[in-house]
Amino acid sequence: MATSPHPIPRKKSADSGPIWPADTELVGLVFELTPRAAGSLYAQYAIGLHAWFLGQVQQTDPELSQFLHDEQSEKAFTISGLEGDLQASGKEFQLLGDRIYRWYVTGISKRVVQWLSQWLQNLPQEIDLRNAPLLIRSWDIAFVPATYQQLLTSEYPFSPNIKLSFVSPTSFRSKSHHFPLPVPENVFHSYLRRWNNFSGINVDQAEFLNWIEENTIITRHKLESQKVAAGKKGMVTGFTGAVEFGLGRSAALRPDFVQLFYALGRLAPYCGTGHKTTFGLGQTRSHWLTEALPEVSIQSVLAARIDELTEKFTARRKRTGGSRAAEIAETWATILARRELGESLFDIAADLEMPYETVKTYVKLARRALKVED
Repeated sequence: MATSPHPIPRKKSADSGPIWPADTELVGLVFELTPRAAGSLYAQYAIGLHAWFLGQVQQTDPELSQFLHDEQSEKAFTISGLEGDLQASGKEFQLLGDRIYRWYVTGISKRVVQWLSQWLQNLPQEIDLRNAPLLIRSWDIAFVPATYQQLLTSEYPFSPNIKLSFVSPTSFRSKSHHFPLPVPENVFHSYLRRWNNFSGINVDQAEFLNWIEENTIITRHKLESQKVAAGKKGMVTGFTGAVEFGLGRSAALRPDFVQLFYALGRLAPYCGTGHKTTFGLGQTRSHWLTEALPEVSIQSVLAARIDELTEKFTARRKRTGGSRAAEIAETWATILARRELGESLFDIAADLEMPYETVKTYVKLARRALKVED
C-alpha cells in the first residue's frame, strides 16, 4: 500500500486487507476536517463535495465512476454537507481555522463499499473546495458495516416504533413539485426503491406501499420547513426535524411486511430520505434528535408517559407470554399514567367504559410490575 509522507490519523486502523467483511453491502463513514486557514465557503459547496468525491472514484476506478455518473434510477452513495460551526456571512459561509467539521459519506451497494475500503487505505491529505482546502484529520465508522440480509433478520427493537431524525432538508418529488412532508407512504417508498435496487431481495412495491398506507401511523413529530438551493439546479423546499412511526394492530396480519418495515427503518441512515441525497439533502438518523418543545402541554406529558409505560409493560408481558400482551400493556399504561397525574379511578373507569374494580385491579398490577422491573 502506498503511503503519504504525512499519514492521516485514523480512528480505525487499516492494513493491506479489507477494513470490513468482504460481503459488506452498507457502511457509513464520518470524516473530521479542518480548514488550512480561516476562509470563505460558497453557499452551494455541496456540489463541490459531490464533484470531489466522484473525482476520487474516477482516479482509481473509472468504470465505477461512470456507473455513478450515469442517470441510474437510484444512487449507490450519499454525502452530507459539513456539520460544525459554519457562520453565514452575506452569500457565503465563514470557515473558522480552529474548528473541526464533520462530513458523512455512505455506500449502499457492495461495489461502492468495496471501493471505499480500498480508498480509505490511501486517502488524500485534503479536500479542495475552490479556495477553501480542508485537511482530512481522521475518519471513523458512523454506521456499522452490514448486509441487507442482516438488516432484514435483525431482532425487533425494544420499542415498537421507528424514530427518525432528518438533520438536513428532506423532500420528495411529487407531480413535478417538491413535497416537504414525511407522509409514511412517501418515506417508506423512498427506502423501498433503494432496497429493491441494491439488496437483491425484491419486494412487490405496490403491495407493500398499500400495506404502509393502511397500517403505518405518525405517533409524534416535530418539524420545520426550509427552502434551500440543492443539487446542480433548482430550489428545494424540505423539512427537518424528527418523526416517530408506529404500526396499527392489523399490521401483524403480514409479518413479512412488519419485518421489512423495521429493516427499512434500519436502512434509513445509510441511504438517506427523499431525493438529492448525493448533494447533502435527506440526511437521516435513527434517533429522536430534536430539542424538546419550549412549551409542553399536559396532553404531551401524558402521552409521553403512556408510551414509556407501554414499552415497559409490553417487554415484561412478552417474557411471560400472552396473545393480548400489547393491548393489555397499553391499557395498564393508560390507566396508571392518568392516575399519576391525579385523576380519580372513578373518572378513568368512566372514560374508558370499564368497571371500576377492573381499573383498580389494573393499577395495582401495573404498580407491582414496575416494582419488579426496578
